[in-house]
Amino acid sequence: MNKEPQERKRIKELEVMVADSIEEAHDTTTLIFFTGNDHLDYKPGHFLTIDPHQFDALGRFTAFLEDLKGRKEPPRAYSMSSSPHEKYLAITIKEERYTSGATKYPPLLSPLLVKRTFRGMRLTVTGFTGPYTLPDDIESQTDHLVHVCAGSGSVPNYSMLKFALANYPKLRHTFIYANKTWDDIIFRDALANLEKQNSGRLSVVHSLTRESETFQYTPSVRKGRITVELIRELIPDTSSAQVYVCGPAVSVHDRNAAKEKGVLPQPKFLESALASLKELGMSKEQITYESYG
Repeated sequence: MNKEPQERKRIKELEVMVADSIEEAHDTTTLIFFTGNDHLDYKPGHFLTIDPHQFDALGRFTAFLEDLKGRKEPPRAYSMSSSPHEKYLAITIKEERYTSGATKYPPLLSPLLVKRTFRGMRLTVTGFTGPYTLPDDIESQTDHLVHVCAGSGSVPNYSMLKFALANYPKLRHTFIYANKTWDDIIFRDALANLEKQNSGRLSVVHSLTRESETFQYTPSVRKGRITVELIRELIPDTSSAQVYVCGPAVSVHDRNAAKEKGVLPQPKFLESALASLKELGMSKEQITYESYG
């Protein structure tokens, strides 16, 4: 069956009002929207888009970037951190940063949404779409759902996790989450609460790459990157698990910069995670992934 018409039907414009702005980390904010609708038709893992042209405060920057690039600035996509069974619609945005030599253009929209969005602010969003979602028959495919995330890659997985815990009682979850420091962890308290409320069904393990030397690590908070050894420890039986991987990947800019130097681009989180899963013998059918970067 061709699913394209269904996807097109789902996409629509919504006028929303910011009901709340919650700081998740120093560079990450969750925006909760009032939509006026009791039910919105989307799947956990979907994203919506926001067009920067609707913000007067960005007018001169948008025009400058369009002159520089020679094309119209496109809408930006943000994964939803709310789930369809919840009464509110929410997205979680991590502020993009400009790094000389590593970033081609300065970020346009995320600094505004993260730092300068206030309660009562009105905007237009377009939703909902994206292939990174749980299938309706997930319980017939596995009894163990593994989430492997880094940074804001946790956002769609957090939506999936909440929905699955509420609607798929046969599933147990392992949430493996990489960040630089303890304070960088998005949904840190919310994940801890979900783990307490779903004892035996959810295990959350953090991986920190740049924490201070005095930090006290535990079995649920590990030092360093997510490695094949850590994944093997947390997924002793890889034959039946389904894995959802989301995080930074090698970008087009990274590839072009590496090509100019005559070298291969250095793998980022996504490439490393997929290589680890392949080393563990997991098939393509067991792995779903989404990247950003």
